[in-house]
Amino acid sequence: MLLACLAMAACTTTEVRKAAPTAIAAPVADSKVIVVNPDVKLAVLTAAGLQEPREDWSQSARANLNTAINDALKGRAHRFEALDPQASMDGRAGQLLRLHEAVGQSILVYSYGGLRLPTKAKGFDWTLGEGAQVLGQQHQAAYALFVTGRGTYASAGRAAVVIGAAMLGVGVPMGSQQVFASLVDLHTGQVVWFNVATAGPNADIRSAEGAAALTRDLLKGAPL
Repeated sequence: MLLACLAMAACTTTEVRKAAPTAIAAPVADSKVIVVNPDVKLAVLTAAGLQEPREDWSQSARANLNTAINDALKGRAHRFEALDPQASMDGRAGQLLRLHEAVGQSILVYSYGGLRLPTKAKGFDWTLGEGAQVLGQQHQAAYALFVTGRGTYASAGRAAVVIGAAMLGVGVPMGSQQVFASLVDLHTGQVVWFNVATAGPNADIRSAEGAAALTRDLLKGAPL
């Protein structure tokens, strides 16, 4: 059973959601797109199941994902501008950046989880609201690409607990990493494309190679 679980975890899995097709659902050639630097927070999962933040891991993952995203976007038919969220947290733009994380987490719960909101039952329909226009106007951009990552890695003690529990037929979480990306129309605030990737062992975002592998899966099919 343990070997089967490890085999299944060897691959990164993704699940895409798209807004209903409209005339503005995807960027036209030469659109300006803001690429917000990835927001990543990682932690170590202890033997007791507690999460202890690791800023060193988070910093490495942010840098690795940022490089991988920029490499993946090279040669695309759009104009890209990087945005450091840490330097843009004031005013309406900062409010929008914080709102995006809340909306993204809601999408994970209500569009991917077992729960469904009555107002979202007929399709993928999420928005950051008209406040997105502020960010677009400040940067003269039509779209924004956001990437957010959260995850844990098992400590040596946790790994021992997992193995011991497996021998008794009990499943214990080993830790997991999840990264989601969303493309937002800055004229309307609509989330026109969303993808979430659950990383396998070959996509450890703490390393440059792992981040590149996950980014390829995360942005595959993105309308950019």
